[in-house]
Amino acid sequence: MAIGPFWRSVSCMTLSLAVWAGPVSWSSAAELPPYMNIVVGGEGPGPADTARQNVLALNRAMFGLYDDSSRVFRRNILAQHPVILAMFSGAGGRFILYRPGMPPLEAPSVPVVYQLLKSIGHSTMVLPVVAGPHVDKPAEQSWRGPMAAFRAQLQAALDGLDKTGMRDDWRPVSREILASNIAFIDDCFSKGVITFAAVKEFTEKQGPRLKKIIAWAAETQVAHWMGVVGEWKTLLGADWDKAYAASNTIYVARQNNILFSVLAQFFGPEAINSRLMLIETISFTTTPEDMLQSLTRIIGDRTVGALFFGNSAVMDYELMGGNARDAIVAEAGKRGMTPFLPPLVPFGSKQWPTLITPGPGPASLGQLP
Repeated sequence: MAIGPFWRSVSCMTLSLAVWAGPVSWSSAAELPPYMNIVVGGEGPGPADTARQNVLALNRAMFGLYDDSSRVFRRNILAQHPVILAMFSGAGGRFILYRPGMPPLEAPSVPVVYQLLKSIGHSTMVLPVVAGPHVDKPAEQSWRGPMAAFRAQLQAALDGLDKTGMRDDWRPVSREILASNIAFIDDCFSKGVITFAAVKEFTEKQGPRLKKIIAWAAETQVAHWMGVVGEWKTLLGADWDKAYAASNTIYVARQNNILFSVLAQFFGPEAINSRLMLIETISFTTTPEDMLQSLTRIIGDRTVGALFFGNSAVMDYELMGGNARDAIVAEAGKRGMTPFLPPLVPFGSKQWPTLITPGPGPASLGQLP
């Protein structure tokens, strides 16, 4: 297409200006103000850094893809399998049953007497903790305020104990515990100091009483949840054999975990670590959402293990753990050390997910003197 007179004139004028002005320096034509130095100053990443970041970005991308797929896995699992979540709570636990195509079913709470007994027990066990930093320090009196406030709470609990609905045969011991708590505080006030001898005498006196209310609380909790899970097993019928269940635990509650142990009675040994899982958490309590996410990841990862390695249980373990054992043995040998490692167990082990090797020494409160 021919260039018209107007555009020809503009082109010639532009060329003339360019020739007249000489070469354009972009650095001088686009000078940055000083405040932009913080943004654009410094050297950019080199080729090697860029290459490494491109590879590392794959791992970051994996998490996003994994989360997207996890939501699909979760929907598919809940559409095909009943799921029971057994979560720790201060009220003795929280059980939720998910059934395909139906709203979640939440079990009734443990009878409130469980919380009453637990609260009384904690009221005693906290006193040495509060007293500890002040033991045998006559000049240190900062404990008086907290102790006085707690004494008032103890007195109120003792005064109303008969109205709580606690069983008649459990109230005398509970009353003794609360009264002894108050007596210990009063003794410390009268002496003006918390002595180790007083703390020791107090704890030795309360120990046998604590054992009793701990046993009653456990009986209450177990009877309740055994009843709930038994009813749910009947409700599910044949679907029970494809149900999954998970309980959460923090470190101190892992051994002899009550909720997991209750579930195990109904699921049986073959389901342990297969359809019945104990999921460790970093706090005593967790949410159903977090539990479902963990359970989904465990079940979903098993397909990955089966596809890549021909074993669906391999992803339940530290994938590098076997090779790491070999590396530890080799490195220990270089350093003249004797390797110290747990025994190898097969993928898909049905052992309890807690300490199972017997040994000498007491293993329950009932075995302590």
